[in-house]
Amino acid sequence: MIDIIAGSKSDSHIVDEVAKVLKENNVIFEINYISAHREHEKLVDKVKNSKADIFICIAGLAAALPGVVAAITERPVIGVPVSGTLNGLDALLSIVQMPKGVPVATVGIDNGQNAAYLALRILGVKNARK
Repeated sequence: MIDIIAGSKSDSHIVDEVAKVLKENNVIFEINYISAHREHEKLVDKVKNSKADIFICIAGLAAALPGVVAAITERPVIGVPVSGTLNGLDALLSIVQMPKGVPVATVGIDNGQNAAYLALRILGVKNARK
């Protein structure tokens, strides 16, 4: 199972891209819109109680969401930077520059499809080892 978490409903066009790929591959997923800044406790509760194998986190601007999720869980986190100010470069750098011990896989700006494809590969590796 994959949890898709977006920081804002304005990111729904990217959420839709992720969901489309996951649906096409018959992967169970859940979608949530939770701000790492405005709803921190809700986010912590969601991540700690999630049954997900992987989190795909979609965020723009400061893009703290993927890093916060990675700090809460040991499960894989894939960050999708969203274009906005600075054409998404601010979000990309925020996601890719995680400190040691808090890894976040990062795909291209607005590239929800690649996030879904990467999640599928991670699940494939997991399922191949069973």
